Amino acid sequence: MGRTREAGCVAAGVVIGAGACYCVYRLTWGRDESEKIWDDDEEDDEEESSDIVETGVETGKGAKANAGVGAGARLQGESKVKAEVGMELQSGSDVKAEAHLGARSGGGLEAKAKALFSTLKEQASAKVGRGARLGTISGNRTLAPSLPCPGGRGGGCHPTRSGARAGGRASGKTKGRTRGKSTRTPATAWPVRRGKFNFPYKIDDILGASDLQKVLNILERSNDPFIQEIALVTLGNNAAYSFNQNAIRELGGLPIIAKLIKTKDPIIREKAYNALNNLSVNAENQGKIKTYISQVCDDTMICRLDSAVQMAGLRLLTNMTVTNHYQHLLSYSFPDFFALLFLGNYFTKIQIMKLIINFTENPAMTRELVSCKVPSELISLFNKEWDREILLNILTLFENINDNIKNEGLASSKKEFSRSSLFFLFKESGVCVKKIKALANHNDLVVKVKVLKVLTKL
Repeated sequence: MGRTREAGCVAAGVVIGAGACYCVYRLTWGRDESEKIWDDDEEDDEEESSDIVETGVETGKGAKANAGVGAGARLQGESKVKAEVGMELQSGSDVKAEAHLGARSGGGLEAKAKALFSTLKEQASAKVGRGARLGTISGNRTLAPSLPCPGGRGGGCHPTRSGARAGGRASGKTKGRTRGKSTRTPATAWPVRRGKFNFPYKIDDILGASDLQKVLNILERSNDPFIQEIALVTLGNNAAYSFNQNAIRELGGLPIIAKLIKTKDPIIREKAYNALNNLSVNAENQGKIKTYISQVCDDTMICRLDSAVQMAGLRLLTNMTVTNHYQHLLSYSFPDFFALLFLGNYFTKIQIMKLIINFTENPAMTRELVSCKVPSELISLFNKEWDREILLNILTLFENINDNIKNEGLASSKKEFSRSSLFFLFKESGVCVKKIKALANHNDLVVKVKVLKVLTKL
């Protein structure tokens, strides 16, 4: 029995020494210069230590083998403890000798071990509490979850940074160790503002009259471009519904929105145009918006080519010219429209052609339209290299103008039109007819049918 008890004491001494080395390493040597924070593994480490103690109190030769295997498996399961295993092997003889002397001295070893682990457990608990406090430090910018990112800058919402780590810890899933405590300010898509403003609605909420009034009040009183943009997007989304188009007008929202088209911020102007564009679908709203149509047209012509502001302005002008009531307000801009048709990119060309087609469907605008000066390079649009939408729009434009010239009897007064006019390019030069005939062999069946329809009217 003496050798059995001696073997058990030796095994217990080895395990206790390993646990003590492990805890001392965790509390002192494991701290690097970056002050790494341990988030979720502290409680697991304590459980492992208690398991090692319980294993160590087993007696017999089997206890020694089980304790060695269990301790080795647990210690090697963590990537950070590889150095500790080597340390234990190097100091194994010293620890074994100390345990042997303690066993011969007679008792007290178990009491000392319990006292040692109680002290280490208290220190580890204090360290875990400090790590939890550090983990809940919030970021530099806190936004409400309903606050959207700027609209052309993306849609979506930034989650609230405050309490993010605490929420992850409460979920019960092991996330692993945090690599380090970073002191750098997180990058944001826009400048961090000093004040925090929680917008009361999401941009995709369908609001009633009382809520729309609150948004209009915010828009009218705020000078913050960030808040103005969110309010305009909210109003623009709500203006897509017919019942809100009337409500916004009755609440006096049209002047409030239209006032922002004078701002120098291109993003605010774009969002204001988009909101007015949705509101202009309503006939009564068009009667109010017509006051600003000339200003919108001028701004659209002078702003940066192919920009988002220009596209938003062109869409608004297209909606305002669907009917014949306000087309005469834009007749002075016909040469600018054709110049933009030649200079713009693909999307600008499409939108400009839709706008000009609205004028060609009104016979009363034919004389002013065909008498304006146009670039001769406009003939390049009758080219099979363009895709279907471009070709169909330019063919429709030519067809409508040709029909209006016949119906209005303008062919007999051709002398009043200059050689740089649209009349001469489409009717007298004959170049357009040659280009259109060349499209009769186009690969697209829809384009081919449209070409044959136009040729039959010549």
